[in-house]
Amino acid sequence: MKIAIISDIHDNLANLDIFFQTIKDADIQSIICLGDITNSETLKKLAKNFSSEIFLIYGNAEIYPESDLDNYKNINYLERLKVIEIDGLKIGLCHEPGFIRKLFQEEPNLDFVFYGHTHKPWISIKNKATMANPGTLGGVFQRPSFAIFDTTTKKLKLKLMHL
Repeated sequence: MKIAIISDIHDNLANLDIFFQTIKDADIQSIICLGDITNSETLKKLAKNFSSEIFLIYGNAEIYPESDLDNYKNINYLERLKVIEIDGLKIGLCHEPGFIRKLFQEEPNLDFVFYGHTHKPWISIKNKATMANPGTLGGVFQRPSFAIFDTTTKKLKLKLMHL
């Protein structure tokens, strides 16, 4: 399964449009959004432009009411942090890297941890888990970026967006 991983959109609708154009032919079956969508309009655009499942973590800059999430059946809302399993892989998700320790307390044998908040695209290894930050889709303080994760090959690639 191919999953697009995004974070820190910060209401940049133009970059969200470019992201959807970029992944159009990439056979993406799911999106993991690690928070900081920000407002209701951006939440709606995300949900309406991708019909398959979106795993959503709540970020620290959200201003949409959580009740808006009830309008979108394709959004799997995971609150501030969550361990999920996809294709037999244990994946920890959070927005702020300060929650990573809690993810390892919940599941010490994580295969991957995806987080946002810092806006800096990054891949490293910790406790045998691949740790990754896809950067900022909104292009705040860094060039816009996202990641593509293939659960079959277990390969993760950071992608800089071309504007």
